[in-house]
Amino acid sequence: MSDTTKTLEEMIVAAAEDKKATDVVVLNVDGVSSVADFYVVCSAKSTIQVQAIADNIEDELKKQGIDLLHKEGHRQGRWILLDFGSGIAHIFVEEEREYYNLERLWGKARAMDSEEQLSENK
Repeated sequence: MSDTTKTLEEMIVAAAEDKKATDVVVLNVDGVSSVADFYVVCSAKSTIQVQAIADNIEDELKKQGIDLLHKEGHRQGRWILLDFGSGIAHIFVEEEREYYNLERLWGKARAMDSEEQLSENK
């Protein structure tokens, strides 16, 4: 994983946590998925909070010159996917996250909580 990718991880995690995302996990899917190098998965208590987290991630990365390639689910706000190329953010309301359980689906991926991820990148 390149230094740029690690910086992207850090920016997504920080922007999500700024809007009080909970249970933030980084899944290293490099070598497991052909779609991205990592996923950031997080939860929120309401659709409004899910949308606020997604908007903040998009805005903060745009300020850094990082373009959003694709967005899904914003109108409903139950599961929003933000694709930034090497990294994808999945923002869920808690019930949807439990139902889809991406951590189990990507069981071969290395999962790190946000503190582990940040300390590894230092």
